[in-house]
Amino acid sequence: MDIVLIGAGGHGKVVLDIVQCQKQHRIVGFVDADSSLHGTRIADVPVLGGINQLMKLRSQKVRGAIVSIGDNRIRQQYAKEAADAGLELISPIHPDATVAATAKIGQNVVVCAGAIVCPDAIIGNGTIVNTGAIVDHECVIGESVHLCPASALAGRVRVDDLAFVGLGARVIQCVSIGARSIVGAGAVVIRDLPPDATAVGVPARIIQRRD
Repeated sequence: MDIVLIGAGGHGKVVLDIVQCQKQHRIVGFVDADSSLHGTRIADVPVLGGINQLMKLRSQKVRGAIVSIGDNRIRQQYAKEAADAGLELISPIHPDATVAATAKIGQNVVVCAGAIVCPDAIIGNGTIVNTGAIVDHECVIGESVHLCPASALAGRVRVDDLAFVGLGARVIQCVSIGARSIVGAGAVVIRDLPPDATAVGVPARIIQRRD
């Protein structure tokens, strides 16, 4: 299938590599909001223009898209625009990742190299399971979540929509992370976090609540 990547930044390069390793789809190019990138090439893949190119690409028989942007809210927004343009949202999984047969993976999910998704885990639409991240058995991950490199969730953890689990963070079993919450790099979460909280440290403590 011919596909387009939405987002030509650092995460876009990671997604490009995953798709090329999979060898299942042909990337016709990137689109990106940064006009300074338009007309350039990234790893010999052209940046075709802005997000407004999606309908034109669909008319040219591009059938799929991946939103390759790290920011949760922007990724969610552009996924809706891609779907509205009639593009199928693809979920690339790196060949060096491990995904259990009973795990459920949504649309526009990116599973990076070395990541592990264990039995009966559920990964919601638009989520990033970044390099070396671990999602243990029966975890439920919401939509447009970012699990950063080397983060680890023990069994039956719940992470709600738009949450961010930072680099190397750890979450013990059966804990819930509220929607839009942020877990800082290296934190160890041992109790539930409410929505819209920022927690850091070992053990993690809430340092900010947002309305």
